[in-house]
Amino acid sequence: MKNLLKVYLKSNSWIALLFLSLSSFGQNQRFDGLIDDFIKDPEHIMVAAHRAMHPKHPENSLAAVRENIDLGVDILEIDIRESKDGKLVLMHDETIDRTTNGKGKVSDLDFSTLKDVNLIHNEEITLEHIPTFEALLEIAKGKIMIDVDFKEDDPTAIKKAYTLIKKHHMEEQILFYIYDNYQLIPLLHDLNPKIKIMPRAYSRKDVRKILKIGGIKVIHIDESFYKNRIMQKIRSSGARIWSNALGKYDKMERLKKDSGFSQLREKKYINVIQTDLPEELLHFLRENQTHP
Repeated sequence: MKNLLKVYLKSNSWIALLFLSLSSFGQNQRFDGLIDDFIKDPEHIMVAAHRAMHPKHPENSLAAVRENIDLGVDILEIDIRESKDGKLVLMHDETIDRTTNGKGKVSDLDFSTLKDVNLIHNEEITLEHIPTFEALLEIAKGKIMIDVDFKEDDPTAIKKAYTLIKKHHMEEQILFYIYDNYQLIPLLHDLNPKIKIMPRAYSRKDVRKILKIGGIKVIHIDESFYKNRIMQKIRSSGARIWSNALGKYDKMERLKKDSGFSQLREKKYINVIQTDLPEELLHFLRENQTHP
């Protein structure tokens, strides 16, 4: 059936063009709605794929990025490091030992070396290679939001990332993750106010510090201090509340369908959930009418 459709579209080029145009229009509509919902619809629970979803593909790979886009995931969480010669690449660990068939620290290797190693998935070597940050941006533009977990402390490297984001006109798509260096927030706002900053709060005291800074659209919380009252303060400020299903809740979910996600959703003010099981979480939320 698919082959017949391809032949039909090929012989009727104007229909093929219309088909592609409608597909592109539908995708653009979804993305515009996603950006709008992030700010205006706190009841839309958003799904974030940890390291770009690696149950099916190598973590931080372009194959995983495409998989998330096809699934309709809201946010990609990706990790960025800088090569010896200044190239921004997607890599979680300080070294490439665990995730590739190569060895060494990212910061000690030129990109010419990094691009030639193969990513590993489920202990098997794949055809996927270490992507650049720019390659990710090119694929994801206008399709999905991106949580940038930036592993470098160097302000020059941060500016390099911001320059690439601006070059591709993707400021609205980006969440820039801050661990605990809250003094960076005003500086980043000055660098490009269109890019959303996501600070990590480890306590209620941290939440109060972050809210005083202002201009924050999402806060990554630690569930250890989850209390309705402080969560209400975050939500009333206009910020989203990001929390993890990673570990405990994902593990429960692997053992029994909907068990972990149901328990996490009892924390009713959380409206962004990061998981290693994005496809399963999407299904759960749609069944419970909290995701379009």
